[in-house]
Amino acid sequence: MDKKKVTLLISTYNWKDALRLCLLSASQQTVMPDEIVVADDGSTEDTRELIDSFREVITVPIIHVWQEDDGFRLSAIRNKAIAQSTGDYIIQIDGDVIMERHFVEDHIKISQKGYFICGSRTKIGPLVTNRLLTDISLKINILEYKPAFVLNGVRSKMLRNYLAERYAKDIGHMRGCNLAFWRSDIVSVNGYNEDLKQWGHEDSEMAYRLHFLGVKKKALKMGGIVYHLWHRESCRESEHFHIDALNKVKANRLTQCENGINKYLQ
Repeated sequence: MDKKKVTLLISTYNWKDALRLCLLSASQQTVMPDEIVVADDGSTEDTRELIDSFREVITVPIIHVWQEDDGFRLSAIRNKAIAQSTGDYIIQIDGDVIMERHFVEDHIKISQKGYFICGSRTKIGPLVTNRLLTDISLKINILEYKPAFVLNGVRSKMLRNYLAERYAKDIGHMRGCNLAFWRSDIVSVNGYNEDLKQWGHEDSEMAYRLHFLGVKKKALKMGGIVYHLWHRESCRESEHFHIDALNKVKANRLTQCENGINKYLQ
């Protein structure tokens, strides 16, 4: 393994039962990150108590970065969390996923200077999700995957390496719940655009800025597996505003956003 320092960044908001499974899966990784940073967009006290309890279970430092609940501000809390991270390399997930035990190891093995990595997800339905949350279990059978996502739950070193620069070449094809990047690259494009305050496309908007900076994209398929717990879809009422911002970046080949991470950096 490379000697770079690795941060696992987990975004969460008021779903402590899901976060419990996510952190439990973090504790069972074959290769541990050097630190875990929880980016908390205004959860209540019970989430903080849960995170504190995991400090007795997980052997690496856990940093809890919290901001007041003032609407959907995922971009802002991710920027604040990245600013407080100390890793050279950041693996980003959401707090409603369970990581397969090789997740961090797979990400580290495919990491490379000059690239950001987009992983995929394996969706599971409401019945399986309820079982896992009730039993506090990480045991998922391949027969419980949604049929369209079965291949996203298969590990293969040979296929993973083959597909890395051949699959999902579309820069905007992103999964913010399974993404990895060099911290220095994110700082160079001024992080996430905090003007994007609703659901969607904040990861694609940043990915295009990385692309125009010269950072290439790899796909992590057949590895870096996450199981996405079922929940109701977020409101997409203001999605058009985010699409407009994304199109502006693409049309003007922008590498910077104005309202980003720089205000949190010393």
